[in-house]
Amino acid sequence: MAAAGHDAWLVDWGTPQPGDTTLGLAGHVSERLLPMLAHLPRPPILVGYCLGGTLALGAAVLRTMKAIATIAAPWDFAGFPDHDRTEIGALWNRAKPLCDRLGYVPMEVLQSGFWAMDPARTIRKYAAFADTAPGSDAERAFLAVEDWANGGPPLTFAAGDDLFAKFYADNMSGNGDWTIGERHIDPSALNCPSLSVRSTTDRIVPAASCPPLSEILNLPLGHVGMVVGGMARERLWHPLSAWLSTHGG
Repeated sequence: MAAAGHDAWLVDWGTPQPGDTTLGLAGHVSERLLPMLAHLPRPPILVGYCLGGTLALGAAVLRTMKAIATIAAPWDFAGFPDHDRTEIGALWNRAKPLCDRLGYVPMEVLQSGFWAMDPARTIRKYAAFADTAPGSDAERAFLAVEDWANGGPPLTFAAGDDLFAKFYADNMSGNGDWTIGERHIDPSALNCPSLSVRSTTDRIVPAASCPPLSEILNLPLGHVGMVVGGMARERLWHPLSAWLSTHGG
């Protein structure tokens, strides 16, 4: 994005500290994202990937933004297969007591939830890697993506509980019940241009669960592949760059 001429900034949410245990998803918007955006010289275009898109929507409803784009962002959890929601609920019931004691949700808990949605695909992925030539570009690319996907910081306990118990289980966002402060977060209340990028092959965030924004871009690429895969530049980043330029980004 920067090389294409956009004034691009990447949000680093940091690593949860002991005092952050009770910081939920709404708090990540009201106490982290909005104060940071308030220091910018002008309203930005927000672009959020996965859960970052969900949080960006909360910010865009509460404050005036130039535009917003979400990439594979979960919103209406009724769009997930019932089996997947059941599996994730069972996972959280098992992991919650330990996460409560730790005060955070380790990345391993999140990843095991993703694997549970399609375990056969995970097995196929690693089986195929076994046939990759040592030292090849394909091997380095696979390891780079796996390090990225598995090396993220944990969620605060409250954010994890919000995600699993209130969003996946109760569909708080899709039902219009998610509030930040006293404001219901409703995508139809956005007063800026909006784009929802969806994957038609995604098991982690199915297209049916993505937010109903004013413009929609459907891509036949997976949750990770649409961002860093071989077709990502052509199918996602170039069209997104053109969309940003159209809206002054």
